[in-house]
Amino acid sequence: MSTADTLAPTAALDALELAQALIRRPSVTPADEGAMDLLQRHLEALGFTCRRMRFGDIENLYARRGTARPNLCFAGHTDVVPVGDAGAWTQDPFAGEVKDGVLFGRGAVDMKSAIAAFTAAVAAVLARGEPAGSLSFLITGDEEGPALDGTKKVVEALLAEGEVIDHCIVGEPSSAVALGDMVKIGRRGSINAWFTVEGRQGHVAYPQRAANPIPVLVRLMGRLQDRVLDEGYPEFQPSNLEVTTFDVGNPGTNVIPSKATARVNIRFNPGHRGADLAAWFEDECRLANEGFDGTVEVRSMISGEAFLTEQGPFTAVVADAVRDTTGREPDLSTTGGTSDARFIRSLCPVVEFGLVGTTMHMVDERAPVAEIYGLQKVYERIISLYFERIG
Repeated sequence: MSTADTLAPTAALDALELAQALIRRPSVTPADEGAMDLLQRHLEALGFTCRRMRFGDIENLYARRGTARPNLCFAGHTDVVPVGDAGAWTQDPFAGEVKDGVLFGRGAVDMKSAIAAFTAAVAAVLARGEPAGSLSFLITGDEEGPALDGTKKVVEALLAEGEVIDHCIVGEPSSAVALGDMVKIGRRGSINAWFTVEGRQGHVAYPQRAANPIPVLVRLMGRLQDRVLDEGYPEFQPSNLEVTTFDVGNPGTNVIPSKATARVNIRFNPGHRGADLAAWFEDECRLANEGFDGTVEVRSMISGEAFLTEQGPFTAVVADAVRDTTGREPDLSTTGGTSDARFIRSLCPVVEFGLVGTTMHMVDERAPVAEIYGLQKVYERIISLYFERIG
């Protein structure tokens, strides 16, 4: 049992020890393995009122300390991706061991250390006095999985209840090379689409008796890729479409198959809406079906819309805190994939700031201990500046 499991309610929290304790809970999505219980105990000891919000198999936690506004929220996830080949790790992925000043383990970067750092930062701030407002945590166990029963459902519930969160920091590993060199103020949207062309199987020597789905799907994919979606958008790179799979499953050399499928993904900037791109897919399928003795269908799923948190007092608080603590001027960026910020944006302005993400999801995921403590210091400064300027 780690020290973080046994700390007295009045003791200052150690970010490293709490990160180790969280890593020792093998909470691979959708498993929780006690990670949420551990965090809840420490938040309750700090005076937070905790609500467990379970949806399906997923454990979620919303904790708030105080009732006044503004309400500054920290969001993150306790679930982690699988370790892959455990034998390839030089350290046990769920032991939370420190070697040569580096913490190893699944979740060390993405993102149990950030949760620990923010919790320790809150404890340090509270030890100096009461903030002029509220602090809250929105923690899910479904960020690395389908993300259907996690933050999305919690946000919907909080909106329905009228809960007010004024601003949010997501602890995703946003730094690129050094702690503090990047803060994410927006993300591109994401849409996946599954295309299915159903034809009619037949002998390759008698094509008139068959309906080959492959040329139809090839032409369809070509048209999709030939379209230039845009040339970019202020603060964003150009949108891009990628064909991520093309499958026929035909072992015969003399057989025209009956079906061909493909999947595409578009990462899009705010110049597009997911629904418009889904409608474009439908239109292209109708065109592809003209003159073809078969069917062409598509099923789309919008993972999230593009968003941008406009630069202003909140982004200035975060950037100034990073600069004051690390000496670095952060790049306010919109690069990268998606995160749960795409759901939180419907509640309030949101930014992402966390550790350097170079080893996330990798074998030997790891974070320097000094960087974890550095992140805690940045979070402390963010909280203090926030309530000085916005509170």
